[in-house]
Amino acid sequence: MSAPAKMTMIDAINRALHDAMEENGKTLLLGEDIADPEDGGVFGATKGLSTRFGEDRVKSTPIAEQAIVGAAIGASLVGYRPIAEVMLMNFTTVAMDMLVNHAAKLRFMSGGQTNVPIVVRTMTGCGLSLGGQHSDFVEAWFAHTAGIKVVIPSNPNDAYGLLRAAIEDEDPVIFVETLSIYWTPGEVTFEPIELGKAKVVREGTDLTIVGYGQMVPHALTVAGKFEAEGKSIEVIDLRTVAPWDRETVLASVRKTGRALIVHEAVKEHGVGAEIAATIGEECFGALRAPVARLGAAFCAVPFSKPLENAFAPTAESIGAAAARLLGAN
Repeated sequence: MSAPAKMTMIDAINRALHDAMEENGKTLLLGEDIADPEDGGVFGATKGLSTRFGEDRVKSTPIAEQAIVGAAIGASLVGYRPIAEVMLMNFTTVAMDMLVNHAAKLRFMSGGQTNVPIVVRTMTGCGLSLGGQHSDFVEAWFAHTAGIKVVIPSNPNDAYGLLRAAIEDEDPVIFVETLSIYWTPGEVTFEPIELGKAKVVREGTDLTIVGYGQMVPHALTVAGKFEAEGKSIEVIDLRTVAPWDRETVLASVRKTGRALIVHEAVKEHGVGAEIAATIGEECFGALRAPVARLGAAFCAVPFSKPLENAFAPTAESIGAAAARLLGAN
């Protein structure tokens, strides 16, 4: 095992792919422009890998998401571990038939005789003025689909560890990378992280904030500010959105009596609704305030920078929601 090192999330993802390919010759990469002649992907996440492992294993494809995911599914059925890059999460819509009707269901429909061990890496998020067709978080679509795991890391160490675990998983995993925190540095320990396990990244007693991706550093900023006012906020990084770690979340809410779920996806019909409903069912007697949710506005992601800044939750809006909860009895 390598010694811990400081790197950005995008570098941690590159390292996880490298290490997985080094350890298993059946690990393949497919996606648009991912080989080195095309600069290793639009953001360089796969840079250097085709030079190291060859273009038979790191294959740049046509712009055809259904074909990319379909080829990955086929390869997985004959013993390979394909990692398919769908450049941006909005483009998963082109491959929904392959993902929902094939990848997610083949294990069920074969009576467990076959598995589809693929990872679909995809990037998304607002903040870079990429507009409405390039910035959506649509993790709820896949979380609602039986047979698919959904993973969204918030820091470089989790990006490495969760990606390594996703590649080893026997079922399809949608691995969502948040563009706005791609270049945020952090220490990486190069150890796998079990899927389905949340992490309490800050302990507290007065309020539980549950989030993932970019919302976690926002929540930590809020918790630090409230500490100066004598309020103790617990922050949970969900890490795996489906299946989500009910035990960790419910134990925290029973302790604090208050819960706020935040995500960059639109609030309506989002992952936060499922978590909030479960908290209401399981922790009703322990709650000191209604469960609150915070998500993006119910509209397309704006291209205009001022409108984009107002679209999704920020540390300021999370802080305002936390203040309302902490003032309730």
